[in-house]
Amino acid sequence: MPGLSNRILLTLALRIFMAKNNGQKKVGSKRASRVQTFRAGVGAIILNQSGKVLALERKDIPGAWQLPQGGLEDESPLEAVKREIHEETGIAASDLELLSNEPRLLAYELPPEARSQKTGRGQVQYWFLFQFRGQEEAITLGEKKEFRDWRWMSMDRLVREVVSFKQPVYQELAEYIEPYLK
Repeated sequence: MPGLSNRILLTLALRIFMAKNNGQKKVGSKRASRVQTFRAGVGAIILNQSGKVLALERKDIPGAWQLPQGGLEDESPLEAVKREIHEETGIAASDLELLSNEPRLLAYELPPEARSQKTGRGQVQYWFLFQFRGQEEAITLGEKKEFRDWRWMSMDRLVREVVSFKQPVYQELAEYIEPYLK
């Protein structure tokens, strides 16, 4: 379904009901494998004092940069995003100031070869905007070490350097944060 708009993906994703049952999700009266469902997730845009965003370079895809993100566990979206930020960057919640949250859920669809029981078909995400108030030494890439590097970059540059299937979401996020950069 490449080329589908976020709105269509979101509509599809919201019709999929999440129920844990032997790795399957119940959709209506049928069962669909987890590979065919969208996972609920969160994402974070972290701004520095210069209006640049914290970008992380994926360890498994050198040259592919992204924002901190991950799946929801048994927690609220705000708790999840703070957990993901700490796991992926090492940044403590006390070093962050919540500025806003994107009012819309945004979705991306993974290419078929990237889908798995863990990732599903893609993610539907809550997005949060934070101001970083800590020292750069606090950015350690966390304990899981999913990323090889980090840097501050403009959101426009990040939109160009993220994997292609996430570019529509990142473009929407760039438009969303624009008022906070002035």
